[in-house]
Amino acid sequence: MIDLKSMDLAEMTGLLKGWGEPAFRARQVFRWLHRGARSFDEMTDLSKALRERLKETCALTPPTVDRKQVSELDGTVKYLWRLSDGNCVETVLMRYHHGNTVCISCQVGCRMGCRFCASTIGGKVRDLTSAEMLDQVLFTQLDSGLEISNIVLMGIGEPLDNFDTVMRFLELVNSPEGLHIGMRHISLSTCGLVEQIDKLAALRLQLTLSVSLHAPDDETRSQIMPVNKSVGVDKLFETCRRYFEITGRRISYEYAMIDGVNDADWQADLLAKRLKGTPGHVNLIPLNNVAESPLRPSRRVKEFQKRLEDQGVTVTVRRKLGSDIDASCGQLRRKRMEEAE
Repeated sequence: MIDLKSMDLAEMTGLLKGWGEPAFRARQVFRWLHRGARSFDEMTDLSKALRERLKETCALTPPTVDRKQVSELDGTVKYLWRLSDGNCVETVLMRYHHGNTVCISCQVGCRMGCRFCASTIGGKVRDLTSAEMLDQVLFTQLDSGLEISNIVLMGIGEPLDNFDTVMRFLELVNSPEGLHIGMRHISLSTCGLVEQIDKLAALRLQLTLSVSLHAPDDETRSQIMPVNKSVGVDKLFETCRRYFEITGRRISYEYAMIDGVNDADWQADLLAKRLKGTPGHVNLIPLNNVAESPLRPSRRVKEFQKRLEDQGVTVTVRRKLGSDIDASCGQLRRKRMEEAE
């Protein structure tokens, strides 16, 4: 079966023209899909014969809501979507003064093994398709009734480990015939796959790259992020400097504050030294407790922030949203998996 929703408009046009249909039919189908049509029968301006052919040859895989949690504290909504094959992924809707942001997943599970993250427990099951990523945005918008203005790829999975599919998703969500969400309203987070960062830089997209750093030294970073053993902090920062030189886009460095692990003064000093001369900013993240992890939130966030700022580093502290609804990425999916065992 053809994954129609993962096609761009040109590919869809080629397919339908091959069936003897005029080009405008592809635009109609594309628009229906990007408005959240769950079946071809909903496409009422198409002929019955075309709808039947689409049903016979093409697959639509809209998700269903397995669970939905709404924070009583700030209105954050966490969705556990059940996919067509029975797997589940998480999507989070966050409300900010500048608009509504959706955090989406790009894989079922994750193989990166970061010790502070619930998403990686159990490893990677499979990559998502670009259609399944797009559906998280579309159906979150439809279910909530809120227009999505910003997207972050920081949910379950490593986006650059599913590189080509994620690039197609970005193309689709940016399409003027679809949701038309601009690249400057999209953030992509990576744990630091340097070869893929170079590939991304070559595309010169105007998105925001967020690097999950979490430690400025190899010993600490390798303990909490196994990917560092094959990359190394020096090489990662070299790649980040190269990315900025090619794209002109400032990088955001994500730093989960972990008690007694990465929150010492010397680590703040080393981080400031590494960032010197390269535009970027550090986003300190108060760690969410994960039941399966012994790591706990740092009690030195303010001190760490001040030490960085005193050395000229631009620092923000991420506002904790949805702390009453399994805030940490992967926790809701993990609970569902445990119930099914």
